[in-house]
Amino acid sequence: MSTEITDNAEQNRYEIRLDGELAGFVEYTAQPDRLVFTHTEVDSAFEGKGVGSSLARGALDDVRAKGLSVVPRCPFIAKWIEKHPDYKDLVAS
Repeated sequence: MSTEITDNAEQNRYEIRLDGELAGFVEYTAQPDRLVFTHTEVDSAFEGKGVGSSLARGALDDVRAKGLSVVPRCPFIAKWIEKHPDYKDLVAS
């Protein structure tokens, strides 16, 4: 199964597609030096398969590559970062 995570800047969200099918997304509000993650959603057909975790990792890796920080207002993203301390440096102070 192929997995693709992209930044859909027009809709202010990162999307994850599995074999071309939209499986989930994380919405954000863009600010000059950071992204505020507000909501994460995974289609019920893909729940329990690690899609949310893959999406979080892919989105945060992209944020890091762009030299930005994050404000994790979304409870899922906040908890994910808490469980993966190597991403805590991305959280805006």
